[in-house]
Amino acid sequence: MEKKILTTPISAEDLEGIKAGDIVYLTGHITTCRDVAHRRLIEYGRELPVDVRNGAILHAGPIVKTIDEANGKYEMISVGPTTSMRMEKFEYDFVKHTGVRLIVGKGGMGPGTQKACQEFKALHLVFPAGNAVLAATEVEEIESANWRELGMPETLWTCRVKEFCPLIVSIDAEGNNYFENKKVEYTAKKEEVLEEIYKHVSFIK
Repeated sequence: MEKKILTTPISAEDLEGIKAGDIVYLTGHITTCRDVAHRRLIEYGRELPVDVRNGAILHAGPIVKTIDEANGKYEMISVGPTTSMRMEKFEYDFVKHTGVRLIVGKGGMGPGTQKACQEFKALHLVFPAGNAVLAATEVEEIESANWRELGMPETLWTCRVKEFCPLIVSIDAEGNNYFENKKVEYTAKKEEVLEEIYKHVSFIK
């Protein structure tokens, strides 16, 4: 498959032809944005201090070293994705309101996000868990830090990245949900596999 690099700002046309299960790379900017930021925007009506329209967010609580806070100098030490499903109840409205194109996290997401991706032309992508230090090496620079009062994990860290990867497409812009489709596939095979297993363990009472 041809290497697919998405560069912010990202248009709906840029997402055409990308399917659930594909691997893409991100160059440009990505902002960490998790539970409290979603709640502030959707439940409390507070605008994000960062414009993520046609951009990317990362469900993550990173570890960041302060180099020179007065001048906004920080170093990314570790940036592992957090479980995306925690943001599921907010994500449809979040995508609708912000116009974000890429949502990166850990694990799959549900029907609200699926609907948002299809309706507003966005992707949900999975960065493999357990690779937080690798992800940090792909951050060229932390360009801004907003809502610092929330603490390190919930701060909105806007990062410049180059070929941030691997990003596995969990939900594509047509609304195809890789995780849910695989669940259906595995369930269909389960009975057949169990029947074969039972043949070999029938002596167990």
